[in-house]
Amino acid sequence: MRIGELARRTGVSERGLRYYEEQGLLRPERLPSGYRVYTELDVAAVRRIRLLLAAGLSTAQIAEALPCMVDEDELLQPTCSELVDALAAHRDRIEEAIGELAATRDNLNTLIARARPAG
Repeated sequence: MRIGELARRTGVSERGLRYYEEQGLLRPERLPSGYRVYTELDVAAVRRIRLLLAAGLSTAQIAEALPCMVDEDELLQPTCSELVDALAAHRDRIEEAIGELAATRDNLNTLIARARPAG
């Protein structure tokens, strides 16, 4: 299939698919004409990429993670213990950022409450 069909089937723009290729996340076959040719495996790869992006991983992290990921009944599962450790560390950084944002929100709420007259 060509890039337009892959875009339609995955919901990722052609520009996004080219970006995934630039980042080494997709490796389509190239015809002599320069056209990209994708397979059903690429449809699944784009689904995995989107799930990992939604989990907050960068494309560089995804490039490292993809070889250690398998699909189990439509669920993405890491197979390398070092990847699980890296994902846990990433989750911990997110939890820390959430805590910092909550503290910032609380400070703002205090400032707003002090600025508004009671009543």
